Amino acid sequence: MTNPAQTPQIFDKLTHWKKPNMNSATKTALITGSGQNIGRGIAHHLAADGFNIIVNGSSDQEAAERVASEVRAKGGAALVAMGDVGDKAAAERVVKAGLEHFGAIDVLVNNAAIRPHAPFLEINDADWQRVMDVDLNAAVWLSRKVLPKMVSNGWGRIISFSGMNAQRGYPGASSVAVAKHAVWGLTKSLAAEFGPVGVTANIISPGTFPGDDPTSAQDPKFVKLLNENPTRRLGTSDDIGAMVCYLCSKNGGFVNGQMLQINGGVVTQY
Repeated sequence: MTNPAQTPQIFDKLTHWKKPNMNSATKTALITGSGQNIGRGIAHHLAADGFNIIVNGSSDQEAAERVASEVRAKGGAALVAMGDVGDKAAAERVVKAGLEHFGAIDVLVNNAAIRPHAPFLEINDADWQRVMDVDLNAAVWLSRKVLPKMVSNGWGRIISFSGMNAQRGYPGASSVAVAKHAVWGLTKSLAAEFGPVGVTANIISPGTFPGDDPTSAQDPKFVKLLNENPTRRLGTSDDIGAMVCYLCSKNGGFVNGQMLQINGGVVTQY
């Protein structure tokens, strides 16, 4: 709870920020890891809603260019900004490219992630740190770079991703669970700190998504998960993209500091 003694100081600061205006100009979204799968789906949905899209990938430029072309085919503007966001300097270059091209980044979607499987006693320090950098620190580095402009504009959205492995805990996924739990903590802190100036932060926890390859849904492990899901289906990138669009809409501004479970009703444990 806010200390009453601090309230006047907070409101003095608020007088320097603009009120949000969703209709002032076309807004721009940076989606990390958007060359395929969920990131690609988010790009499609936000482009259909009129957002400029910054497509990011770490290595497959051909895939990123393909998504940018798909965005332009929907009538949107797109920029490809390649870079490994798990490297601080590269992450900052991605933001710089987006700001120079579009003038602002109004939506940050921290989608890029790696999910290595390794027993806790066998994962080495370098591999552990790599997961922290991609799955956690990238969100910190990128948020620091986009927030000043969001604050000055009085509007912004930061959307990150957790996952069921972070909530339930799975053998061999300790590094990912730690990183994703930390992103949840970051999200709640950003929501509390920047909500008063029109910037919301939320986190999405997706269920099972087989990806862009339609044949992957025939994999026995996916068939098993499908049969266990109350909806008797697996998730699609459209499920995630629709939620991201809602959070970025005028009606989504009161959703802040939340973990949104998109998993078809699978029971999770905290």
